[in-house]
Amino acid sequence: MKEIVFKRKIYQKMLDWKHESQGETALLIEGARRVGKSTIVREFAQNEYKSYAIFDFSKATKGEKELFEDLSDMDFFFSRLRVLKDITLYERESVIIFDEVQKYPIARQAIKALVEDGRYDYIETGSLISIHKNTENIIIPSEEESLEMYPMDYEEFLWAMGNTTTMDLLKEAWDKKRGFGDDINRKLMRDFRLYMLVGGMPQAVNKYIATKDFAAVDKVKRAIIRLYQQDFIKIDKTGKAERLFMAIPAQLSNNANRYQPTTVIDKTRAEQIENLIFLMQDSKTVNVAYHADDPNVGMSLTTNQSAYKIFLCDTGLFVTLAFWDKSFTENTIYQKLLNDKLEANLGYVYENVIAQMIVANGDKLFYYTLPDGNNHNYEVDFLLSRGNKICPIEVKSSGYKTHASLDAFCEKYSSRINNRYLLYTKDLRKDGETLLVPVYMTPLL
Repeated sequence: MKEIVFKRKIYQKMLDWKHESQGETALLIEGARRVGKSTIVREFAQNEYKSYAIFDFSKATKGEKELFEDLSDMDFFFSRLRVLKDITLYERESVIIFDEVQKYPIARQAIKALVEDGRYDYIETGSLISIHKNTENIIIPSEEESLEMYPMDYEEFLWAMGNTTTMDLLKEAWDKKRGFGDDINRKLMRDFRLYMLVGGMPQAVNKYIATKDFAAVDKVKRAIIRLYQQDFIKIDKTGKAERLFMAIPAQLSNNANRYQPTTVIDKTRAEQIENLIFLMQDSKTVNVAYHADDPNVGMSLTTNQSAYKIFLCDTGLFVTLAFWDKSFTENTIYQKLLNDKLEANLGYVYENVIAQMIVANGDKLFYYTLPDGNNHNYEVDFLLSRGNKICPIEVKSSGYKTHASLDAFCEKYSSRINNRYLLYTKDLRKDGETLLVPVYMTPLL
């Protein structure tokens, strides 16, 4: 099966770096395994440079590694490089790529001298790039600029499906605050649920385009999850990080107001749990929402590090992990999910994809809970900072329009509120002060 090179938004950011940096910095692209880092970098190098050389440190030869041990004579260094890679390099028109650079930190350290030399551009890709064990014996180059790469967002997924019109229509409807009507909304929701199921991992999207077989797509996603499991075991020999990762759907489906790690890994010191959560975040495989104890602009200042929810980085992987108890997720389950016929409370699935879209928009994740007076809590699922105000979000997995949590929150913090949103599955409309927004419009908030 031929792999498709999909259009990705990060390409323009890379182009901006090339034009603005003019060789004064290297570009480091970080992201979870299999989000498409290597593919987009190769595509960029082919399109934007006269020639390029790639060092893939996941399988680099002894000779390739030894090249970076002596940078005292740059002319000799580049002569050896040209011979090793059998390539012609052109000053200011060639780029050298360090793929999976975390596998060989010495090469990352060499960036300082290479950038100072100034002849060529340098792009690095990495996963788990800032884990202490990968950087403890090197000097991190200050000459790096970094970009985070995520799984394909909803618009990129639509592009992959050959759909270049829907997002423009959504933007127009959003600007006018006008819905589409129930029939069109049902079609748009079905398109969006396809994204929820397939997800944004390029391999999974490629498999769906080639086969339209959800079981085949599921096998691709399971292979990615197993890869993540292996990575966690390598960097955390206790196995606790891997168990925390695998328990994400179960924790979200419990409707608790926080992830409860001790129910997954038994008695573990709070400091160790905090380190494990950092490790998971650093792998880019998860998105973590922290409780904002004082919800206001600058929510990072009042983050409660001991109260958090964890989401998977990709909605498609999340759906597969939610049905991990089976050896594969049958097409019938996917079809029922696609047609909104599965008899289950899927609110946590919607929460995960919304978290993913919020992060892809460049926002951090925060949530808030407050007591309802009946030994339960109201919960605002997400909080966005906009200007000098905040926008609370409540999520529904249906067309249910009640929003008691939003109402209680907005009453308590009325002076801090900009807009208030209920994300649900029906058409765009107003309900008093609350804007009811179909989930597929989340990127426009």
